[in-house]
Amino acid sequence: MVDIYTAITIKCTVQKVSEYTANPDHAPHWYVNIDSAEWLTEKSFSNHSQIEFKARFLGRDLSYVYEIVEFVPNKRLVMKTANGPFPMETTYLWEALDEKTTRMTLRNKGNPKGFSKWLTPLMSIMMKKANRKDLIRVKGILEN
Repeated sequence: MVDIYTAITIKCTVQKVSEYTANPDHAPHWYVNIDSAEWLTEKSFSNHSQIEFKARFLGRDLSYVYEIVEFVPNKRLVMKTANGPFPMETTYLWEALDEKTTRMTLRNKGNPKGFSKWLTPLMSIMMKKANRKDLIRVKGILEN
């Protein structure tokens, strides 16, 4: 099983961090591996809203659909794959440390199946590395 936590402190309000990072339209700007995000349903942060992401990971082009399963503004966003290379759940947590500082945690967990199952140790390492880069990138975007 892949279960990765990555966190960063960003010198911005929790509202600014959560509004920016929760919006899939911004994902290609701060996610290292995501090339595009397209809403398949009406743009709404309600349960069952779906977004298709196109990405490149471990030298492969990937296309997968995430479905929003929980959204609490300024607190938490949980998305699960509705279809894709393997089942994955991504959780964003936002915590206001003070009025101008936010701790953002990014968690990815899932159970690779088939051929991907054998790559789990490598995938975990590469996902952790990519997640660190993603959070550093979003910190740079939001703090500048």
